Amino acid sequence: MRESTLITTGAIGAVLAAICCATPLLVVVLGAIGLTGWLAKADYVVIPALILCFGLIAFGFYRRRLRRG
Repeated sequence: MRESTLITTGAIGAVLAAICCATPLLVVVLGAIGLTGWLAKADYVVIPALILCFGLIAFGFYRRRLRRG
């Protein structure tokens, strides 16, 4: 896999996970449609996904640095 693909995938995933974690609007919307039970376990999925995406970004930069150096 190319470094730019790793970096792009990681960045997009990290932004989506961060938006999902930090958006209070998500609580209001899911509460309005009756899906508040899903929010109780959301941190078990979103936080590891955020960490994984940051790892992809770091790995992409590491591979890019190795290739140039």
